Formats: sequence, C-alpha cells, structure tokens
Amino acid sequence: MIKNKFGEIVYNIEDVVDLIMKQQTTAGITVDNTVQLTDTSPESDVSLSVDEYDLMNQRRWLMPEEYRTMDIAQHVIDCCKTTPEIQRAGQELLLFQERNLFNLLKYLKYLVDTMKSNNIIWGVGRGSSVASYVLYLLGVHRVDSIYYDLDPGEFLR
Repeated sequence: MIKNKFGEIVYNIEDVVDLIMKQQTTAGITVDNTVQLTDTSPESDVSLSVDEYDLMNQRRWLMPEEYRTMDIAQHVIDCCKTTPEIQRAGQELLLFQERNLFNLLKYLKYLVDTMKSNNIIWGVGRGSSVASYVLYLLGVHRVDSIYYDLDPGEFLR
C-alpha cells in the first residue's frame, strides 16, 4: 500500500487479498488496479523450463501459511479408516509426489475448506479426477474410487 498525491492510502491487489485472507474489511478502500507489463516479467522469460515456470507460479498461489506448511501426505493418511484405504492412498500419494504435485494437493485442501466454510456448493465430480481416492479424501469430489474399483492411473497418466 502507498499514499497517493491526495494522501489517501491506495492498496494493490496483493494487499486486498491479504486483507481478505486475514478476514479484515475491504469496504471503502482505494485499489490501484493498473497492471504494468515489462519485458522482464517471468512470463516472458523463454529460458524457463516448464517445471521452473510451474514452480515459480506455485510460489505465487495465495493460501494461508497453515496450508502451505501442512504435511499433506500425513493428512491424507489420517483420513483413511482401513488398511486398503491406506494402501490406495499411499499408492496415489507416491504418484502425486513423483509428479511434484503436493503443493497442488495443499491448495485443493485449502480451496475445499474455504468453499465449505462459505457454504459454496461444487459438483459431485467430473471426468478422470473421480478415479483419485486422494481427491475423494480431500473432498474435491464425492465418488469413492475404491468402492467403484476405479484405476488411479486413469487420473494420473
């Protein structure tokens, strides 16, 4: 945030998101919504590999620190009730880890918790994502892939 020439405090979009995440009011604030694009923006750096670009963008995801630092694998295992559930979740977690997708799982957990706490309704599940038991445990969808004997390889090809 900065002060403009009239002495008003002006917030940028990151400041507004921070206020929202801290559950503080944003009513009556002045927002500078101008975007300055330069040739030095990370998006224009063609020397970045796809993995580097993805990792750079993941660092910019806005989520509370408690989700960013959580042990998502342990959380998923703790949601399991039976040995077959633990085995299936473990198998899928290895696949997620191989693909460096644990940050995505943390963000999905945050997203689902946020939707639940704000009474936002989302769908039962779509496409190949319902083959993932881990996503079922996180609440992303409502299709028990163990019950329906769905192959996790259908989702994580």
